[in-house]
Amino acid sequence: MTTTTEITQGVKVTVKTEYKLEYSRPLQMHHVFTYHITIENNSDYTVQLLRRHWNIYDANGTVAEVEGEGVIGEQPVIGPGERHEYASGCHLKSGIGKMRGSYLMERFLDGKKFRVGIPEFTLMAPYLNN
Repeated sequence: MTTTTEITQGVKVTVKTEYKLEYSRPLQMHHVFTYHITIENNSDYTVQLLRRHWNIYDANGTVAEVEGEGVIGEQPVIGPGERHEYASGCHLKSGIGKMRGSYLMERFLDGKKFRVGIPEFTLMAPYLNN
């Protein structure tokens, strides 16, 4: 399991990743990874997560772009000192890749929209890490 963190305008995003061998089929080029995201609002303002944008890079050269409303069907409101957590996943053909992205947030106080960076993180099947 690996962990990475990035802070943008007081909003801290932490990502923990894990390879899921029980759902993967390496001989069929199907590698499953989960990621657990914690979004902490360390700013003085209540914010709402409106949209997400991801780029998923597979070592075989494939790049997938994912963009849409909220995360896992929610557009969470996060007050100062609060956090929102969720888990999701992806699959890769090669067993090695990376993801990075951003959230579009809105401050309740003045309606200002801003992007919060999601730190780039590596996805690697453990048996390839030799």
